[in-house]
Order: sequence, then C-alpha cells, then structure tokens
Amino acid sequence: MPHEPAGIDATLARLREHQYFASRELATALFLALKMQRPLFLEGEPGVGKTELAKAAGLCGTTLLRLQCYEGLDTASALYEWDYPRQIMALRLAEASGDSLYRAEFLLKRPLLQALLPDSADANARRVLLIDEIDRADEAVRSVSARTAVGFSGVDSEYGTVRAACPPLVVMTSNRTREVHDALKRRCLYQWIGYPECDVELAIVEARAPEASRELQARAVAFVHRLCSLDLFKAPGVAETIDWCRALAALSVSELDPQSVQNTLGVLLKYQDDLARMDAAIRSRSAWLKRTRDEYGGHSPPTSCIS
Repeated sequence: MPHEPAGIDATLARLREHQYFASRELATALFLALKMQRPLFLEGEPGVGKTELAKAAGLCGTTLLRLQCYEGLDTASALYEWDYPRQIMALRLAEASGDSLYRAEFLLKRPLLQALLPDSADANARRVLLIDEIDRADEAVRSVSARTAVGFSGVDSEYGTVRAACPPLVVMTSNRTREVHDALKRRCLYQWIGYPECDVELAIVEARAPEASRELQARAVAFVHRLCSLDLFKAPGVAETIDWCRALAALSVSELDPQSVQNTLGVLLKYQDDLARMDAAIRSRSAWLKRTRDEYGGHSPPTSCIS
C-alpha cells in the first residue's frame, strides 16, 4: 500500500509529523492494524487523543471518513440511504422503460459504505474509517459497524453487493459510556489511551498551542497534572489543556496567577462541582501564593509550588 510505514519507528515518526505524540505501544498497535488489516479499538477518557489518532489520515490514506455515533443513530445514516424524492420523480419513467429505481444515481452513500468503495482519485488508496464513540450507538448500528469493519467483505443491499477493493484502516473509539460487546473487541486490536506523562503533554501543547509562551505552557501543564491527582468528577484531558493555553494566550496572560486561573477554570473543568471545589481551593490559597511570591522577590513560585 502506498505510504504505509515500514515499521514502528517509521509509524512514530509519521505521527509526529502530524503533531501526534504517541507512545511506542500505541504506535505498535497502529502499525499492526495496518499490517494485519485489523480494526483498531481505542478506549480511554474523553480528550486524551483517540479521535486525533485517526485524524492523522495522511499517515496511511488519502481520505478520512468519520461516522460520529450518537443515541438515535440508525443504520441507514451509518451505511446508506435512498434518495426517495429523485426516485419518485423517476418512477413513471421507470414504469415505462422497465429500469430499476435501485441504481447508483439514487444512492446516498454514508461513511460505512463509502469506506468500501474505491477512491475516485486513487482506486488503490486505503481509506481511513473512524467510527467515533461507538459506545454511544444503538445495538443495531454497532452490529452493522462491526460487520463492515471486521469483515471488509462488503454489504448486501437492493443496489447489490459492495466489496472493498482495498480494505480501509478502521479506528473505533469508545469513552466507555456503555459496555461494548466482547465479540467486537476480540476481533480488533485493542489499545487503552490514558493521560500522557507531563513531558509528553508539554510536547503536545508546544505543537498545538504555539501562541502561548514556553514558560506559560510549562506552568499550565504542571497545574493540570496536579488537577488530575485531585478527586474530580472529570479530570481535564489534553484537549482541555491545549484550549486553556490558547485561552490564556488570548487574554495576554504571562504567568499563572490565581486570578487568571479562577477566571478561566471553565475552559478546563466542565462540571459545576469540580468548578466549585477548585474555586474554593484557589481562594483559600491566594494569600499563601502572595506570601510565596514575596519570598521569590515578587515573582511567581516554581511550578512545584502550585497545586
């Protein structure tokens, strides 16, 4: 397949080109998914980079197809639908000519079917099919997604049987809002994505939020990692850290003072209980931070002092 990485080191390098800093374990899982033509099932908390991995579509294909799952999504929206208004208009002509209404011109292709069809620009190019948050989908959608992703053999419809000339790379993500059936997981390569180490998250923030100063990035990442150690309902992920650094830079914040943190907590934390807990903690420590800055000659204390 064109542009397929030659090994794990090449996979890591290609991901870094797309500003994605993967662990070696994750790069290994992705490389094996490409090599073995197996779906890759990613689980982890929201905001840790599951979707972003598939978005690096240039790694292995020319087109990213995304099926965003949600409650109420039906199989027609995931696979294909018929353009009924056009079919009705053609109905009388079909009656006269004997033509079928189930023709390609009336087919509205959805992500699962698109992944099986050849790329118009390059018939041999491998598609990247992202089935995002599959845990949110109803059982019927999970079933048809699993058959398409795992088998690659194609789908049968009124239009006919559609088979993949070049099997797509399938990446499924789950935030564990519902349990996904073991039968699906067994047919996939599995990888858990956790919160990154401090140095890895700093590298990600440097690449994704360059408008913030290096010092502010380091302080923000250190602060977020201390937040993650607290008993929060939902700890901020990498996506929230990036957004926070961008927000601080947009406000021309040069150092991480208590007032700036308090004003922008809604970028990091999304639940009222977490906000209230942190608001009380910041207020109670404001006097301590002021005294500590005085000890450091009017400057902010080291990041290790901010918790």
